[in-house]
Amino acid sequence: MSGHSKWKTIQHKKGAADAKRGKVFSRLSKEIMIAARQGGGNQATNVTLRNLVIKAKDANMPADNVDRAIKKGTGEIEGVSYEEVVYETYASGGVAVIVNVLTDNKNRAAAEIRHLLSKHNCELAAPGSVSRGFSRKGQILVDQAAIKEDDLMEIVLESGAEDMQPDDDAYEILTEPAAFDAVVEALAKAEVKTRSAEVTMVPDAYVPVNDKSTAASLLRLVEELEDHDDVQNVYTNLDIDDATLKEMEG
Repeated sequence: MSGHSKWKTIQHKKGAADAKRGKVFSRLSKEIMIAARQGGGNQATNVTLRNLVIKAKDANMPADNVDRAIKKGTGEIEGVSYEEVVYETYASGGVAVIVNVLTDNKNRAAAEIRHLLSKHNCELAAPGSVSRGFSRKGQILVDQAAIKEDDLMEIVLESGAEDMQPDDDAYEILTEPAAFDAVVEALAKAEVKTRSAEVTMVPDAYVPVNDKSTAASLLRLVEELEDHDDVQNVYTNLDIDDATLKEMEG
């Protein structure tokens, strides 16, 4: 379980809140549009949308951009129609990689993702062959300094979370997707600020990578995928140990 939030830590270290602000805004706009299209534009009743708006504010995304994305999603103003596509592959060391794409041109996206993967000696795997090693879960991270462990445990378990574990300087809370909104609501009601809250793909097992060059190559692959305009999320079961991370940073 700690492997996934450790991966989050790796992302924060290498991305420092993702300096490419335009890419962040584009990704958030797409997610907001999809959330508004699926659940409506009312944040009071659409918890997913509300969480995304909070994330957008934390990223300093202009309110006009947020409002426009919501209206495109609800059809109040005309917007591009995006399709979701999932690509799967195995990278160096047998590390599983799932690439979640939102695109207005599936053929272009497929060609460009294949090209990126081929640069790293990866080939597309059959749909489902990689993702069967992952489970769709709600994952919430709360800073340990924000609340006592026992108090947090009581809030999240009573509201439907399935597990909570300390990990580095945070608590990782896992839920079934159906219980995610209720747990996020309970935390908001208790005025507990979350570091992140999303429904994500959590690997059933992790692949430890302790070789510096292999780890660096894998991080480059993930970085290049994340930089692609159509890529929303990259999920992996990569687990780089602390010693290798320190060696890479040095």
